[in-house]
Amino acid sequence: MKDLLTKGSITILLGTGGVGKTTIAAALALAGASAKLNTAVITVDPSERLRDALGLAHLGGDPTRIGTRQLAAAGLDRNLQLSAMMLDVSGEWDAIIKRFVTDPARREKIFDNPFYKSLTVEFAGSEAFAALQRLYDLHQTAGFELEVVDTPPASHSFEFLQTPARMIRLLDSRTARWLFTPSLSAGRIAMKVASETARFVVREIERFAGGSVLSTITDFFAAMAESMDAIIDRMHKTEALLHSPAVKFVMVTTAEPDRIRQARELLSQMDSEGLKLSAIVINRFLDERTFQECARPARERSAAADSVERPLSHLAEISELRASLAKDGADGNGSARLVNHFEEYRDRTLDEIKRVASFARELPPGVKLAIAPEIEAGVRDLATLSRVSGYLLSGSTILKPLEASARGVESLRENNRLRGGRQG
Repeated sequence: MKDLLTKGSITILLGTGGVGKTTIAAALALAGASAKLNTAVITVDPSERLRDALGLAHLGGDPTRIGTRQLAAAGLDRNLQLSAMMLDVSGEWDAIIKRFVTDPARREKIFDNPFYKSLTVEFAGSEAFAALQRLYDLHQTAGFELEVVDTPPASHSFEFLQTPARMIRLLDSRTARWLFTPSLSAGRIAMKVASETARFVVREIERFAGGSVLSTITDFFAAMAESMDAIIDRMHKTEALLHSPAVKFVMVTTAEPDRIRQARELLSQMDSEGLKLSAIVINRFLDERTFQECARPARERSAAADSVERPLSHLAEISELRASLAKDGADGNGSARLVNHFEEYRDRTLDEIKRVASFARELPPGVKLAIAPEIEAGVRDLATLSRVSGYLLSGSTILKPLEASARGVESLRENNRLRGGRQG
């Protein structure tokens, strides 16, 4: 992961909602700042979780620097250069209009247009478009050495990458201008109906225009006529940035079967679009204690006197629990239910380890893997965020000792099962 956090690079995180993408974005940004890079993290998560974790009283549309007091309180270098900002979607759209539409009266006409309001709020990808425009500005001004972007939670991660092309296809279409600019479209009604491209444009507009009538769409294109080419050129440059070597895509997922399946699908889709996924983060994998034990050097673990200090020792103890309770005569219904609960937890954990290890072996060459555990109390401050950052920088080194320990637990589980069957 350290190789991705380099001067002049952009790290864009992909992933569906609920996988901890915002936390991972902040943790990677902290890792970048710790590597002596002036770093900014852009988030679209409207919750206060990230703001509180960073120790900020306010998180707005402009980058806010993390104060030296907050850094020192978390045990971090007070000279770290880390800034954060919350994306203002409508504000970014308005900034584009203000930049390219010079006439104040024309600008106000656009801002008041119902179709424009639908475009900036209801269009599938309006948040992604705004995030990319803000990112483009930050990168062009070279105000930061590293930018980390937390993308909007979407039903499918790939939607973020497709947004620039969809916007270009919609607004840069000659048919769109011809349909909705009266001076160009007058007298061509029959051709409008017959045009396949026109039907596409109308269908796309109907998806998000809501109650906007044809006149408001016509007014929008008329008001934008003089500046549309400049805006489209900006969109092309933004799309080119996504395909540039500076951009590193990192997908955040969890270990559930459906999430792993989505990760495989995204890898395939990005390959078909000529985009390369640089890394995958499997978040909330195991509990933090188990994670830490597996990450300890083998010599430290072998020197531990107490078996509890060994990786997955608690799962091994679960495998012995049923026989121990039966031996002690505590084999009532209550005890049986408790043992069932622990055994289900053990089996679920072993399956998760096996799934992640198998997925790691399938990854194409060049796609890095990092793993972060579940933080029981949640990520609520900079110190905890720093722990997550450390886990990410350790990559996937815990997988080999973890998989080896899991095989030992599975063997013990099977031996106990066979022994129980013979006794029965």
